[in-house]
Amino acid sequence: MEVFVNIKEKRSWLEVNLNQILANYTIYKRQLPIDTSVMIVTKADAYGHGDVRVAWKLIQAGINFIAVSNIDEAIVLRDAGVECEILILGYTSPKHAKTLYNDDITQAILSKEYAYALIETGYPVKCHLALDTGMGRIGIRATELKDCEMFIRDIYIKLNLTGLFTHLCVADSTLYEDVVFTREQLLKFKRVVECVKDLKLPFIHCYNSSAGLAYCNTEYKYISKIVRLGVLLYGLKPSNDVIIPKGIKPAITWKTVVSMVKDMEPGDTIGYGRTYKVDRPMRVATIPTGYADGYNRLLSNKGFVLIHGKKAPILGNICMDQMMVDVTNIPEAEMATEVVLLGRSGNIEYTADDMAEAIGSIGYEVMCDISKRVQRYYK
Repeated sequence: MEVFVNIKEKRSWLEVNLNQILANYTIYKRQLPIDTSVMIVTKADAYGHGDVRVAWKLIQAGINFIAVSNIDEAIVLRDAGVECEILILGYTSPKHAKTLYNDDITQAILSKEYAYALIETGYPVKCHLALDTGMGRIGIRATELKDCEMFIRDIYIKLNLTGLFTHLCVADSTLYEDVVFTREQLLKFKRVVECVKDLKLPFIHCYNSSAGLAYCNTEYKYISKIVRLGVLLYGLKPSNDVIIPKGIKPAITWKTVVSMVKDMEPGDTIGYGRTYKVDRPMRVATIPTGYADGYNRLLSNKGFVLIHGKKAPILGNICMDQMMVDVTNIPEAEMATEVVLLGRSGNIEYTADDMAEAIGSIGYEVMCDISKRVQRYYK
């Protein structure tokens, strides 16, 4: 959902820097062999950044393949006029086979049962077969080599099979055992691909954001010449083990405002459950953003926001629509003062990855949790 902020009415909003997303893509692509293509991932509304706006920005830069999670996301892009290849990575009911076919949307084949259900519809849906090389999520087991080959050749005739793919589950780890496991996944995938190379399937892909950096310039680079670029496109870390190329940065700033400031005395308590007890004279600001906006309640009594380049600790439990913070040492704070929840204020930067670390999560979840009622403003 795209809503432009009316500055006079602002409450809680994201500033999305599309030029930074483009820069992230450009910097990332420079790390890959020159003949490697990039498929951008815009599932979950482009990780909360806005799928249509991100898609169009990258299409203008030459992107011609987009991966989404489901048919609803694919249709949103088609309705917005996006004509490039779109791959659905998740489940779509076979009842929607006609829509997949008519809208030229590529569907991931999750299992044999699923493939035959699509075949029964009579629509030669464009599809990519998922191979399970160790993730244990979707796809047919790549260890059953002869069975894989027979199945691929069967659906190649009965459906419009244009690709094979797998997902590497620990490619973002530098632990020895994880590196070994990833290499085993790559070899399993390679064996299947080689069994059916005579079919000349145009789309063979196994690298995600981190794997593209770690394996595309190694002896494994010829297994796949397509990288699915997801989290790094938005400047988030796949994991702390991944060294992000210089210049790739988060593309959002989440802002809100102070709605009021009040003085509180020792003995006062703050918030639901009275979990914070005031032990000194304090200035406390109320912020009109809460967990219904996607601001995680686990940050109650331990998180902070940024005001005028200073940290304002969160006091008490975060409410559905509001939270309270300590502004005793920020005398400039008053009604309508700008507050940074994610991003930079002065010399301090606080990212989705930082917030995730504070609550034992990942940056992906932080971004995807930001609610639709938080306005998006693009620049």
